[in-house]
Amino acid sequence: MQDTQQHHILPKGSIEKETTTLNLGPTHPATHGVFQNILELDGEKIVSTEQTVGYIHRAFEKLAERRPLYQITPITDRLNYCSSPLNNMGWHLTCEKLLKVKTPKRVDYLRIIIMELARISDHLICNSIVGVDAGAYTGFLYIMQFRELIYEIYEEVCGSRLTTNIGRIGGFERNFTDTAFTKLEKFLREYPKGLKEFEGLLQRNRIFMDRLQGTGAISAERALNYGFTGPNLRASGVDYDVRVHSPYSSYEEFDFKVPVGTTGDNYDRFLVRGEEMWQSLSIIQQAYNKIQSLKGAEADVYHADVPAYYLPEKKDVYTKMEALIWHFKIIMGETEIPKGEVYNSIEAANGELGFYFVSDGGRTPYRLHFRRPCFIYYQAFPELVEGGMLSDAVMTMSSLNLIAGELDA
Repeated sequence: MQDTQQHHILPKGSIEKETTTLNLGPTHPATHGVFQNILELDGEKIVSTEQTVGYIHRAFEKLAERRPLYQITPITDRLNYCSSPLNNMGWHLTCEKLLKVKTPKRVDYLRIIIMELARISDHLICNSIVGVDAGAYTGFLYIMQFRELIYEIYEEVCGSRLTTNIGRIGGFERNFTDTAFTKLEKFLREYPKGLKEFEGLLQRNRIFMDRLQGTGAISAERALNYGFTGPNLRASGVDYDVRVHSPYSSYEEFDFKVPVGTTGDNYDRFLVRGEEMWQSLSIIQQAYNKIQSLKGAEADVYHADVPAYYLPEKKDVYTKMEALIWHFKIIMGETEIPKGEVYNSIEAANGELGFYFVSDGGRTPYRLHFRRPCFIYYQAFPELVEGGMLSDAVMTMSSLNLIAGELDA
């Protein structure tokens, strides 16, 4: 932190007013990534604030304009790195919308399992870090063991943990193993107890409630005006969820509730994310049951029949001429994309994550725009913290779940 004192000269006989300028970030443990808040303080009360972004801007949209579709998936990992698979799936679904690819039901159900695991992982991090920022480290330390179980499932499915590069256009790069399903069963069996204990530590804790209730509040009207989505909008009382209003990946077949708050404050955001984890557990169990009920050819398929965009298996590349040709064309980026423009969005952990994809018929996107929910929330940050205390600004930043990788894109 850096601070400078500013002395304002007032008329004779007036009491001199002194404010302090405080740099909260860009490198500070209270900022969840590399971004800056310049706060003007009257004592510990925030008079005004100005934000600076772009410290880790990686030019995602421009990078995508020089890459074939399958090479764009790894750079989506670095957006919201707390739930990388959601970025991956959002991109694949956008490509499939432009390419008019219809995925098998089993692929949809497998994707839903991965996406809901990613949502739990993200909410788990957010809510436990809210506890840390309030001074309660125990919950964070305890709940992390269950995030590790999720990472073990990722690792079994795709070989990666944090930046997953999971799945492909049309499905997955390989079938789920029995071990992957065994690990999933273990998570579904153990996490409910852990989540309940975590909630017992914080949810009705008097000190924790006093830190969060009434701070960082935003009304439903203001949240909608800013373009809020996801848990931060639902905490204000608006039940908008992309999975319900514009279903994808067969979400319309699933039974789940959309939790909403009333006040839109930091505590409501914490409660909404907590309840969403319970709903995600229910969705995962339903998807797993649906997979078990599939029969015949449907029971083992894990990708759509799209040879122009889906890499063939290695054994086929070595033994079949047609597979070798498709492998070469895809790897060398020689597959042309149909002309058109599409917008596709999913309900990511932080809200509506969307890709606006324009193709001129070439081999790479002509333009690609990324709708990143964190960037929108950060615009509202001054309104949420001005007039409050410095300590409230830390809690507000934490409960909004601002992730710098997504914020800067």
